[in-house]
Amino acid sequence: MTAAPTNADLAMDETPPASPGGNGSRGFSINLRQSGIYIAFVLIVVLFTILTDGDMLAPQNISNIIVQNSYILILAIGMILVIIAGHIDLSVGSLVAVSGAVAAKLMVDNHIAWPVAIIITLLAGALVGAWQGYWVAYFGIPAFIVTLAGMLLFRAITLMVLGNRGIGPFPDAVRTLSNGFTDGYLGNIGLGALGGADVVSVLVGVLSVVAIVIVQWRSRSARVKYGQGVEPMPVFIGKLVVAALVVMYVIVQLARFRNLPWVLVLLAILVLGYSLLTTKAVFGRQIYAVGGNLQAATLSGVKVKSVVFWIFVNMGVLSALAGIIFAGRLNQANPTAGNQFELDAIAAAFIGGAAVQGGVGKVVGAITGGLIMGVINNGMSLIGAPSEQVMLVKGAVLLAAVAFDVWTKRRAGASR
Repeated sequence: MTAAPTNADLAMDETPPASPGGNGSRGFSINLRQSGIYIAFVLIVVLFTILTDGDMLAPQNISNIIVQNSYILILAIGMILVIIAGHIDLSVGSLVAVSGAVAAKLMVDNHIAWPVAIIITLLAGALVGAWQGYWVAYFGIPAFIVTLAGMLLFRAITLMVLGNRGIGPFPDAVRTLSNGFTDGYLGNIGLGALGGADVVSVLVGVLSVVAIVIVQWRSRSARVKYGQGVEPMPVFIGKLVVAALVVMYVIVQLARFRNLPWVLVLLAILVLGYSLLTTKAVFGRQIYAVGGNLQAATLSGVKVKSVVFWIFVNMGVLSALAGIIFAGRLNQANPTAGNQFELDAIAAAFIGGAAVQGGVGKVVGAITGGLIMGVINNGMSLIGAPSEQVMLVKGAVLLAAVAFDVWTKRRAGASR
């Protein structure tokens, strides 16, 4: 009798097997499934940079892209976990709206201190996520139906709370979190391409690059140790150099404008935390196991219902956080907030490499997918494209991303 697979065995590993030579090197080929999204992102940025005569990469515009899409990126982090587990959440846009309404009632109408109000709002988001998670995980109703009902219920609650009016303004601290920038602490650099850049912001960029190099080197070393395939050293170094240049360019441009947006600091913390969760924590591996092979996950002892329940709780908390950020950015809560946010979050996850069947996806990929949507919105706005053309391009990009995922799976299956 064969032993049941462990959680680590069940976790989806997108790395191809080691080559017959045993050294883990696969030649100079590029894994399009892993790298395609990043190549596409670079090409889209280059295209719009040309079309806008360089305005796309202006310091102020880079800052605008990050600030204007921060709430979608927060939602994309939660959505990628839901999709990896093989589910979907259509209610996040309405939950953004009701969370903003709750925060406004607490801070503005009832004059509750903003830190307390934020905690209460996040707890309310967790309760909503628990409500939906219960029906999906323990009662067995498909997530599509539960969250579709939630989309209608929470929008109705928003209208009941706000009526036809907006509530504002929000406290300065909340507005700063949504729209504000870090201060310049050690003065500015006055040399060459770094002219006007805050010293602390540049140091943050350098530390970020160092962290990326360390993480990627340790990941490569672990793959070699266990006989898994890795790219040749020149390709690996080339990817690190490109990533370092991109990070430093963005950081310097932001530092030259008004320094780092606070929402970028928040996003960096979330991306780091959830990346560690999905790659290092047992719970993260269980999420991949549930989405990759539900029956095997059950047989291996994974508490499937509990995992599904908690990913919806997490989605509720992140939706509430996005609602606070969005309301703070507008400086008011209004009944129409969050319209179609669920579509943007889902699109970000799929464009970022999530598989339709579940079991595949990365937090960084979802962030990249969200940024692609943001760059398309921003770039087409800069060239004066009408809204229908923007929707046309975004729909085509989403369809192409999913079609590419299906094609790569078929190709992989045919090669076995």
